[in-house]
Amino acid sequence: MSHLFSPLELGPLELANRIVVAPMCQYSAEDGSATDWHMMHLGNLALSGAGLLIFEASAVEARGRITWADLGLYSDSNEQALRKVVGALRQHAPTALGIQLAHAGRKASTHVPWDGGAAIAPDDVRGWQVVSASDRPFHDGDPAPRAMTQTDIDDVVQAFADAARRADRLGLDLIEIHAAHGYLLHQFLSPLSNDRDDDFGGSLENRMRLTLQVFDAVRAAVSDRMSVGIRISASDWVEGGWDLAQSIELARALDARGCQFIHVSSGGLDPRQQIEVGPGYQVPFAAAIKAEVAMPVIAVGQITEAAQAEAIVAEGKADAVALARGILYDPRWPWHAAAELGATAHAPPQYLRCAPHGLGKLFG
Repeated sequence: MSHLFSPLELGPLELANRIVVAPMCQYSAEDGSATDWHMMHLGNLALSGAGLLIFEASAVEARGRITWADLGLYSDSNEQALRKVVGALRQHAPTALGIQLAHAGRKASTHVPWDGGAAIAPDDVRGWQVVSASDRPFHDGDPAPRAMTQTDIDDVVQAFADAARRADRLGLDLIEIHAAHGYLLHQFLSPLSNDRDDDFGGSLENRMRLTLQVFDAVRAAVSDRMSVGIRISASDWVEGGWDLAQSIELARALDARGCQFIHVSSGGLDPRQQIEVGPGYQVPFAAAIKAEVAMPVIAVGQITEAAQAEAIVAEGKADAVALARGILYDPRWPWHAAAELGATAHAPPQYLRCAPHGLGKLFG
């Protein structure tokens, strides 16, 4: 029996298999609201056969968007637009649905990637004043962020909770809190971006405080049926930055609070990062964290082959694997993996009579 295609519980949510579609920003929203692009893009991925599809990073307030075209979940209009997408996916796709709630902090107010992705000045029509743990910009020469006050911090915690309630009302199954890739919560975690001297800076306990407060607020805001977890960068890949040892301490603290999964990535905080990229290059981080916590661990990072993914789960390095670019390249990756591993992939009944000759047994 394939380990990759065995069920997995993330708190109250049971996945049919251990393949996760990781969040991927699309920069195609209008004032934070989903468009027809999201219906097409997410509809395609919801029919992939993966056990879980996590929607892209969705800002909890307008100033938390990476770009002016980012998805958000901070207004009634945002919620209404996403409700159409969720309704269509629920009607036609068997995949569990989650959303990543995020705040970009100092990495907000930028151009979309295909226009260069550079920072936009606060006084530009498409820009705004960004905030962060400290007043250090991401790139030298970028507009400086404003160091957050206690009121700002309280407002952000409340914004995460409010967005979580919207996600719950939408009937989504899961929330992933984004504390990775150099965005706001990661900015508080790392000493490379946080030089505060109050309760949110200095010691590891203080630097973890905002992330833990956000987790507590989100968990308290949603119903028990909702799975709540987190995504972290396990390393900044820069000397003196956030690292695996600190990640393990954060994971332990979250585990003690009832966190229901941790999705382990890396990097994104500092342009000086030196990432050693290769097949499964982040899996050792996931394995090290899995050894220290009870909650399920999701591994990600150049996981491209069925046998590779099977081995990661079978050898206990992670409880699930997440794919991003790989599943864009091959939107039926789970079907192909099931064929290779002799397993069953789920698919809507409309596809059963169209299955390639001899492959109907793949579809449960």
